[in-house]
Amino acid sequence: MSASFAVFISVDPLLWLAVPGLPELMIRLGLATLISAFVLLLGTGLFVVIRLIIASCFVYFSATQSLQRRLLFVHAQQDQLKQLYYLRKLQITYFNELERKRLLSANNRQHIRSLSNAIDKDLSSIKQQLSRTIYLQLQQENVQYRDQQNIEALLKLQQKIVTIV
Repeated sequence: MSASFAVFISVDPLLWLAVPGLPELMIRLGLATLISAFVLLLGTGLFVVIRLIIASCFVYFSATQSLQRRLLFVHAQQDQLKQLYYLRKLQITYFNELERKRLLSANNRQHIRSLSNAIDKDLSSIKQQLSRTIYLQLQQENVQYRDQQNIEALLKLQQKIVTIV
């Protein structure tokens, strides 16, 4: 490129000297030199890029890089399995806790029902000893506490019935 610029600069003095045909020839020579410089620059750039691509391919497909990629894959897979294990553990714990609460609630309802039935039996066994209003009131409290699932009130009612006898 420097040579072509030098040739272009030399055209000016030739024009002052009025040499016929020589300035046009120097301009063509400068253009040819400039075009060849650009082609050489483009060819060199293309050669460097192709060489880098080939070198990158050799590095990518080398045994050490392949083993390193495989090792990274195994580590990523282990991390994924650890995370999956942790999430499944959380899920199982959550569902077990829900099931435990459901079973506990069902068990409490069953015990409340059996306590209410025991109170009904106690009331029916002492029905003759109580006035009708007290009997109906105690029976109504039993039904109310059973519907409210209030085990403490049912226990107090049972204690109240036992003390009445």
